[in-house]
Amino acid sequence: MTDKDTGKTGPLVIFTPSGKRGRVDPGTPVLTAARQLGVDLDSVCGGRGICSKCQVTPGTGEFAKHGLTVAPDALSPFNAVEERYDRIRGLKAGRRLGCQAQVLKDVVIDVPPESQVHRQVVRKRAEARDIVLDPAVRLQYVEVDQPDMHHPSGDRERLLAALDEATGLADIKFDHHLLSSLQPTLRKEKWAVTAAIHLRPEPTVIALWPGFHEGGIHGLAVDLGSTTIAGHLVDLVSGEVIASSGLMNPQIRFGEDLMSRVSYGMMNPGGAGEMTKAVRDGLNRLFDELATEAGIDKATILDSAFVMNPVMHHLFLGLDPYELGQAPFALATGAAQSLMASEIGLTLAPGTRAYVLPLIAGHVGADAAAVALSEQPHKSDDLVLVVDVGTNAEIFLGNKTGVMACSSPTGPAFEGAQISSGQRAAPGAIERVEIDPATKEPRFRVIGSDLWSDEAGFAEAIATTGLTGICGSGIIEAVAEMRMAGIVDASGLIGSAEKCGSIRSIPDGRTHAYVLWEGGETSPRILVTNADIRAIQMAKAALYAGARLLMDKRGVDTVDRVVLAGAFGAHISPKHAMVLGMIPDCPLDKVTSAGNAAGTGARIALLNIGARDEVETLVHRVHKIETAVEPRFQEHFVNATAMPNAAEPFPHLASIVTLPDVDFNAGNEGGGRRRRRRG
Repeated sequence: MTDKDTGKTGPLVIFTPSGKRGRVDPGTPVLTAARQLGVDLDSVCGGRGICSKCQVTPGTGEFAKHGLTVAPDALSPFNAVEERYDRIRGLKAGRRLGCQAQVLKDVVIDVPPESQVHRQVVRKRAEARDIVLDPAVRLQYVEVDQPDMHHPSGDRERLLAALDEATGLADIKFDHHLLSSLQPTLRKEKWAVTAAIHLRPEPTVIALWPGFHEGGIHGLAVDLGSTTIAGHLVDLVSGEVIASSGLMNPQIRFGEDLMSRVSYGMMNPGGAGEMTKAVRDGLNRLFDELATEAGIDKATILDSAFVMNPVMHHLFLGLDPYELGQAPFALATGAAQSLMASEIGLTLAPGTRAYVLPLIAGHVGADAAAVALSEQPHKSDDLVLVVDVGTNAEIFLGNKTGVMACSSPTGPAFEGAQISSGQRAAPGAIERVEIDPATKEPRFRVIGSDLWSDEAGFAEAIATTGLTGICGSGIIEAVAEMRMAGIVDASGLIGSAEKCGSIRSIPDGRTHAYVLWEGGETSPRILVTNADIRAIQMAKAALYAGARLLMDKRGVDTVDRVVLAGAFGAHISPKHAMVLGMIPDCPLDKVTSAGNAAGTGARIALLNIGARDEVETLVHRVHKIETAVEPRFQEHFVNATAMPNAAEPFPHLASIVTLPDVDFNAGNEGGGRRRRRRG
């Protein structure tokens, strides 16, 4: 086939998670294709099949999002080099060596994190927050009566009797997996043991140590996002987060957005099971990394709390999300789940429990419930808008008198996907941008350096990471700065060099692009194209439309304050967000960041057993609004594609920013004046 933009023929290659794509000549090695398309694929041995750094996972089957059906023979068969490597060192199932596998037909190829030169920095951190420490697991030391021939009883029964007396808990249960080691454990320290008792759903002994156990017990708080997974390893005795780490969700190769994954499951027999296995394998890798980083024995991890959106919830639990792909978006179950971790494929201690927070509705998940638990909109005196910004945004509006919620399909553009030079946050990515409104010249900062690009020493500071692309916060600021500098108009159109007054505006097909970075020997040219701006417009319009719909339902035109949550939300500049019209107009000092509020909510549920009761009650008090069936959502969406908005005034923004009255669409006479009056 022929690429309509470049005219190039040959197989189409789509790389995930970067989303970069292009056509290559048949027989092109995957490693070569990656380099041609600017994909971050590692190789140390020069393509000789020795280092294994270039391992990739090709997809097969239907990829509705990309309009592709990938044939099993899309890549060349295993060759002698791969067979030798697999025989001697072993390749993971489904993996290929990118330097050896050749592209023969259209294909979707996933580059796993360990094969990327610049491994992603998943910026989801456990935020500092006061939590009343009352975990579901407690330790109890007891001395057990020794067996007596005159009063025969089992060791298990005497242990439970001792625990009943020591704890005051009635009818304590005992995990069966402990029975085989019970007798030697009791006798090792002369009938003294420490028991770990899990209190939910009923008190149960889940671990035993001889004598007095001083090694500590631990839990996991996990935010299982559609794009990234963040895990926090927590000391259940002190409440301290002792290790945090993250990884890209391995399901991305099945689709960047949730509906693509639902479609994959529908179109590929066993597809839902594939995605379930992928995410569980990813979680187990993450847990190994956390235990290694903290230097603890995984056997001491005895409890865990998980939050996620409804589609991820169903796939994580091994449930087919088919019904979530169509109205009325019915959940298999929305109730909180208290499970054995082993039941859901997690390789932790035999007695480890997993608590999955409840869902609110078919499109508002446990992650949203965790945000509500963390940010407490139902306890606020002010009318607060809480926005958890991600691939699928969850939005709350409310106060003590009531809370409403909805979800809005923003897509992955905010995380650097679907952007021409986009990438997820990693060293070497542009994260901050400023453009001089007079000269139209940009300057920027890159993750990994505190220097701006026009400061002395910048080149040396980024010599190690290079300059690799632009992440979500960077593209948000770039587009907003272009709007404030008069390089792009309210409709999202980039002006020509003559019209916008910048030589950095260059022809790009039928439109124009702005050159943010000219590139060099070791870094690519970085542009902001009209297609990039359109992707951001679609994402921010969906976000705003969801918020405005809740305001309509509440009967208000303003809110008292806005809280931005989520890994990406923590890095959004309020001013730039308002220039784009991502959020409703309000005083900038009333726009705050909550960081990864979903992860914080998971940590609260892990460390406080009463919080589990609270969130299970809270989800029934939230009034859910379904955007898919609300006619005004589309109206708000259309208006919100303009920057900041085609219909809504932004008086607070207008008091601090004067947006240039430019209109680069010759067929829209006077449009710029109308937009100026509206803010």
